[in-house]
Amino acid sequence: MNRKISFAPGEFYHLYNRGVEKRTIFSDENDWRRFQKTLFFLNNTFSVDWRIVRDKPFSTFKKDSLVAIGAYCLMPNHFHLLVKEVREGGISMFMEKITTSHAKYFNKKYERVGALFQGTFKSEHVASDEYLKYLFAYIHLNPVKLVEPKWKEMGLKDMMKVKDYLGKFSYSSYADYLGRSGEERLILDKDEFPEYFNRGYAFQEFVEDWLTFKPNT
Repeated sequence: MNRKISFAPGEFYHLYNRGVEKRTIFSDENDWRRFQKTLFFLNNTFSVDWRIVRDKPFSTFKKDSLVAIGAYCLMPNHFHLLVKEVREGGISMFMEKITTSHAKYFNKKYERVGALFQGTFKSEHVASDEYLKYLFAYIHLNPVKLVEPKWKEMGLKDMMKVKDYLGKFSYSSYADYLGRSGEERLILDKDEFPEYFNRGYAFQEFVEDWLTFKPNT
């Protein structure tokens, strides 16, 4: 498949894909957790034996990263990543690793055959800081649709419920920006992103601004 954009070290990209025919790609907690582990362990220039690393603490593993991850969100039938390529060819290698690994795992576990993802992963070049900020919010707010499906069209019915849900949603980097203490926080490489990615104290206010934002009509 020929891409309309090319990847280059030092540039930011929004990467995403969904299950074929919009099918579920995460059916239970083990599926979600395993994919989070692939985001960490397979973000490497060298080959990894999954049987060895799958139970290995993140903090004991030395990485040679292909990409820097600034934000991510795993939804039942798709995922979003906000990344910076840190070495030539890193994005393509990383995405092939994580999608191939998950497809093999998922097909074996659920006794299915064939493609799991909807073709080659999709990508957008993030060419402006304004768009980077938008994606930072958009990716983290994806789970809102799980509790209030029409919130973008009709506004939020219960802000506190939504913020509580986002804070407890374990399968995105939202919790990391609230100060998550678990090892999943090591998936992120905040230092490779603009300063506001490290302003944890302002994250709640930033999110609330986007939750209450209403475009001009």
